Amino acid sequence: MARYLFEDARYLAPGDDGLAELRRGWIAVEGDRIVALLDGPPEGSAFAGFERIDASRRAVSPGLVNAHTHTILLVLRGTVEDIEGNLVYQYMVPASYLLEPQERAAIARLGCLEAIRSGTTTLVDPLRHVADYAPAMIDSGLRLYLCESAADALTREVGRSGYRFDREWGETFLARSRALIERFHGAADDRVRVMVAAHAPDNCSPWMLAELNRLARDKGLRRTIHLSQIVSEVEQVRTLHGKTSTEYLRDNDWLADDLLAVHWTFCTEADVEILAHHGVHFAHCPASMSAKGPHRLPIKAILESGVNITLGTDNMTEDLFHAMKLALVVHRGAYGRSVTPGPRQVLDYATANAAKALGRDDLGRIAVGMKADLALFDLEAPALAPRLSLVSNLVHYGHPGVVTDVLVDGRFLLRDGRATTLDERQVVAEAQAATEAMWARFERQEGGVPLPQRDTV
Repeated sequence: MARYLFEDARYLAPGDDGLAELRRGWIAVEGDRIVALLDGPPEGSAFAGFERIDASRRAVSPGLVNAHTHTILLVLRGTVEDIEGNLVYQYMVPASYLLEPQERAAIARLGCLEAIRSGTTTLVDPLRHVADYAPAMIDSGLRLYLCESAADALTREVGRSGYRFDREWGETFLARSRALIERFHGAADDRVRVMVAAHAPDNCSPWMLAELNRLARDKGLRRTIHLSQIVSEVEQVRTLHGKTSTEYLRDNDWLADDLLAVHWTFCTEADVEILAHHGVHFAHCPASMSAKGPHRLPIKAILESGVNITLGTDNMTEDLFHAMKLALVVHRGAYGRSVTPGPRQVLDYATANAAKALGRDDLGRIAVGMKADLALFDLEAPALAPRLSLVSNLVHYGHPGVVTDVLVDGRFLLRDGRATTLDERQVVAEAQAATEAMWARFERQEGGVPLPQRDTV
């Protein structure tokens, strides 16, 4: 059993207002838990068996929680950010199918490596063929919430010929979801859990939504869905059902406090009121949604509704520092040139709020009894100096280069700047090979859509 005593650390713990504030002290970790927080050096031999780690030049934070990502869509990095079109159905869906199983695993390892280097300890990852890459992600040591993103519309056809629903197609997703639950829910000493995921309101019929609800309730699992993400979704739901996506989910019993709904781009203020009333959690992905300009969504209504806000990276990056910076910009933009929300609220999005959205009272905070999911930052890193407010520096200027150590369940995944569970050179090389192979197939099979610019040397 691992036993560590982080000596003379600056650490972020909840203040009187519930938001993180900087304290100084000694943090004792035993096994997978924080077992003591001391104001000064321990007396006597109480921690004699603990490895002592000098943390006087480091700051300790709860590990960051990425509430929505698709690790294998890193295969699209540096491409679709600069292409017009329906990115979901013309690029993301085809790419997820064109990857071979071992290639999915290779890209997923890269995503896990980047997440660890960004101070992240938990990923929520819904997509397709998740069982192909779940073992690779588990081996990284991260805490995981995995989901097979289900639909009964033939998603491979939408980008070419529009929507066609097929119950047999939907059954394949239900079968994959059940298999994922049986194989991985509670795996790795409960470090891995499975959620139930509907891909989006436009490609899930009332039958599919009901089947997924039944599965979630039978297994006691939380749920997630993309919501009001793209124009074609909004138009399809309006055409088929005469409703907004939010109204469609409400009328199919999909809105509750176990639901983590992502994006909300085209939600109306009335939709936000409905979502808040039902206690739905919001996963905002401001970085991916702002690649072509600041993410436009009813953020003022969301901020003032009391909805629990979390952050995700979505695709093309696992860097939550990037997401925090852009969240600050987009959310403050709701009030013009504002200082609301503040950095402490935004850090909460990526820690305590995310833990709440996952139904976890043992994550997202530094306190006795909490899981030892921690990120350590170099207080002498240029980006964090000079320092008056560590939280302000982290949210405004933090980047993966300031992260020195990451622990999950008390196990180091990054120690003194070195990954302990992944061979970094091998991970990068295998991900590059997988990406080149996928794009070669894409160019052969996905005619009629613009192709990305590529380096020629």
